[in-house]
Amino acid sequence: MGSTSGEHNKNTTFGGVGRRDLIKRSAALGLLSVPTMSFLSACASSGGDDGGDKAKAGKKTAKNPLGVNDTAQMEFVLFDGGFGKEYAQDAVKLYEKDFPKAKVKFSSTQKIGTVLQPRFNQGNPPDLIDNSGAEQMDMGVLVGKKQLADLTPLLDAPSYDDPNKKVRDTLRPGIVEMGQFDGDPVWIMYYAYTVYGVFYSQKALDSLDEKYPETWDEMLKVCAKAKKKGMAGWTYAGKYPYYIPFSLYPMIGKVGGRDVLDAIDNLEPNAWKHPAVKACFEAYYELYQKGYILKGTPGLDHIQSQTAWAKGKALFIPNGNWVENESANVIPADFNLAVSAPSGLDSSDKLPFGTIWASGGEPFVVPAKAKNPEGGMEQLRIMLSEASSKNFTAKVKSLTALNGGTTGVDLTPGLKSGVAALEKAGSNVLNPRLQDWYVKLQKEQIGVSAIGEMMAGRLTPAEAIKKIQGFADAAAADTSIKHYKHK
Repeated sequence: MGSTSGEHNKNTTFGGVGRRDLIKRSAALGLLSVPTMSFLSACASSGGDDGGDKAKAGKKTAKNPLGVNDTAQMEFVLFDGGFGKEYAQDAVKLYEKDFPKAKVKFSSTQKIGTVLQPRFNQGNPPDLIDNSGAEQMDMGVLVGKKQLADLTPLLDAPSYDDPNKKVRDTLRPGIVEMGQFDGDPVWIMYYAYTVYGVFYSQKALDSLDEKYPETWDEMLKVCAKAKKKGMAGWTYAGKYPYYIPFSLYPMIGKVGGRDVLDAIDNLEPNAWKHPAVKACFEAYYELYQKGYILKGTPGLDHIQSQTAWAKGKALFIPNGNWVENESANVIPADFNLAVSAPSGLDSSDKLPFGTIWASGGEPFVVPAKAKNPEGGMEQLRIMLSEASSKNFTAKVKSLTALNGGTTGVDLTPGLKSGVAALEKAGSNVLNPRLQDWYVKLQKEQIGVSAIGEMMAGRLTPAEAIKKIQGFADAAAADTSIKHYKHK
């Protein structure tokens, strides 16, 4: 997730799902030119109230299945980013309506780590946190230090709309699994749902008299046609090249099967040397070799590359569906934004065209030492209702973790295209976990030092793969970091 400007200007931060989970901790890795390491000393005094006893749980009833204490205060801290505050404030009003004697203390900040890390250290965290943005606290560390509550009670509670359905049965594919780090407990509820892929203007593609290319030969043909008309085939966030995997990783999964991505996530020896990885790296390298990448792309950040693309300087850009909101001020009215799953290689691919990466974003957590954990979970249960989900989608142009929740909502072109892409994918939805499990490896080492260098022509695919395998092997051997594996 990374940007010099995006994460610190709420008018330009629309990372749903995934980008802020990706971008998040870039500052700590030296990828963001913002001060973060001094935040603990500088802001330790910004903690909340002094620590106190946990609120006594209330009586569990049909209307109060989690046993919320109806007079206890519930504190909710939201990341103040591209999704804004309104959707959360609306959900808070529903909590206050259900528990009129309870006081909700709601606040929002862009400096999640600065404000909240001291409170975790003091044993006095809020009851519900949207742990997102450039200063997102490291999930692996929070889980490893047992600082988060297990959300299984929420998942097993009746859903807000239908008492006969558990909350877990109303969620999109992969949401529950994404919240797991080491087996069964679920530590995180990802509220937004992001579709990653290749974004383009349907109008621009139509002007070339072409359809979205399903194979790589077709992709090269479309890019050649675009070049003749003075338009580059591709651009991307050159300063943050871990955007490239948004289409490259699902292409690897399509070509070689899910097991290839699982092996990569599991840091298995030689996982990066799989023929599917080699073939896909070589395919992307062709874009550079044939001059199909917008000149100057390696020097662009995400906003600059998206702006060039929106202005018609490049046809395709790898991204997530937050790009519609993030680029709303530069995308022309007749752009007709569309997203597609990545092109494959050819008919020998293991998975069909339409195989896509989609996963949760906007991670909400209930701290283990929250005073009112039942209240925090109940607020999430309300947010996962159809009414709250529709409200979010209508206001911020993004899907939620609720499977559905779009009926009657006037979907924007990009969102409509994202929903269609998910329908086309069916069960062929991939969810690489490297970006959650090993942030430094994914963003700094694989993204910047290898893929970024390859796409700028400074490494060959073989050299990039060798470098990445070395990084992965080093991470696997590093006993100071917690290792995770697919079940």
